[in-house]
Amino acid sequence: MGGPGGGETAASWERAQIVAGRSGRGFALADPLEAAGMAGSTYYYALRHPPRPTRPELWGKAVEVFSRTANGCGHRQIAMCLRAEEGARIADRTVLKMMREIGVSCGIRRETDHHRHNSYKGVVGKTFENVLGRDFAADGPWEKMGTDVTELRQPWGKAYFAPAFDFGSCEMAARSISRHPDMAQQKEMLDMLLPKVPEGKNPIMHSDMGWQYQHEEYCTALREAGVVQSMSRKGNCLDNGATEQMFGHMKDEFFRGRSFESFEELKEKLEEYIAHWNTRRRQVGLKGLTPEEFRSQSLAA
Repeated sequence: MGGPGGGETAASWERAQIVAGRSGRGFALADPLEAAGMAGSTYYYALRHPPRPTRPELWGKAVEVFSRTANGCGHRQIAMCLRAEEGARIADRTVLKMMREIGVSCGIRRETDHHRHNSYKGVVGKTFENVLGRDFAADGPWEKMGTDVTELRQPWGKAYFAPAFDFGSCEMAARSISRHPDMAQQKEMLDMLLPKVPEGKNPIMHSDMGWQYQHEEYCTALREAGVVQSMSRKGNCLDNGATEQMFGHMKDEFFRGRSFESFEELKEKLEEYIAHWNTRRRQVGLKGLTPEEFRSQSLAA
């Protein structure tokens, strides 16, 4: 009779080790076998066939990919990198099994030391209709974008991160990292973003109803650049779900549980993470490409 199936091998081997340990401490073998609910034939088969490690030739690369961000990454990200960078033929679930054997795992998202920044102060300028209506899908870059401000708390105070996120390429196309969530921050972000908009493109820029996005200076800059404004409904964060999801991944991988000595250090490390996001972090929605690779291929087509 054959032994246990592949999915049971590791569990059977572990149980067999426990049984073997008990039987060596004055117990008759039958007693720990009965307690473990294990047949004698399964016990002896498991001892003779210890589980083999899953794809050990890829362990080093998997650990290197996992360590690219301070808090690690999930098995899908590792799987995409193994396929794209090593040419490996490997399924996502196989990488998950491999990670468990290595002893690495990505933590579960939880709200702790990062917080949403609420910039709503009522109607203080011009508001716009929700042009997107939660339709965040885009065929390519420079079609639909989102922006928001998120607060990053540290023992020395707060920092504020304001990106322009391209829904088509999943790229952080521009950003500002500041001590103050003011118009100077928005100007810095727009000064980086607007010169990049390709000629003939009129992307939609979606935001919440924060006072910055109602400000005349902000609205005028977008209008003159041919960018169409869109705004979430009051108090409905799901209307800006694509940008919020990006914030969630950034906080999971880069910020959660970390302490920085100063604002300058946080800014430097966050800039490094943004470069990683744009050029090395592969996206399931982009079929395993990085945002930079997807944008380059889309614009060249």
